[in-house]
Amino acid sequence: MIKSKFSGKITWLGAVPNRDSGLESVARESLTLSFSGAEGEAHSGLTRPACERVSMLYNAGTEIRNVRQLSVLSAEDLTLIARDMGIDRLDPTLVGATMVIEGIPDLSHIPPSSRLQGAHGATLVVDMFNPPCNWPAKPIDRRHDGFGKSFKPAAKGRRGVTAWVEREGVFQLGEAIVLFIPDQPAWAGAAL
Repeated sequence: MIKSKFSGKITWLGAVPNRDSGLESVARESLTLSFSGAEGEAHSGLTRPACERVSMLYNAGTEIRNVRQLSVLSAEDLTLIARDMGIDRLDPTLVGATMVIEGIPDLSHIPPSSRLQGAHGATLVVDMFNPPCNWPAKPIDRRHDGFGKSFKPAAKGRRGVTAWVEREGVFQLGEAIVLFIPDQPAWAGAAL
């Protein structure tokens, strides 16, 4: 791993308490992390059922390793999404966010396997880019009537990343977070 020159600040923390009742997060001052994910987060667990993100690999419901324990977004991207949707501000609770970070450029496109390490050692491993979906439309419409359908196109390329816990610990609001990136060249096969 290479310690990048980029660090940010955690500006928002939350957890989705019950996935069956919707995608909305509840804001928190801190998050306690175990290897299963964030305490009180419906996306936590060491395993999860396969979903549409991996449908080319597994049938829906197949038990797989949970590398989508947290949803991490950029404060800067949330501002751009809100602008493109035509609203003043997009509350992270409405998109099921777990963490919002300010100050790491192009956060949605940091390499898979990058690490985000908090000041006290808690560390997340980035799984992959989190493509926008239609799930946030209903909570957004409840707060901003008629704007829910504009989320998916406005969030294209800006939805953040999914991540899983590599080192247990606690994240606090306002805490510094440092980006580490894999020491790996770009895959030459992509050009073929």
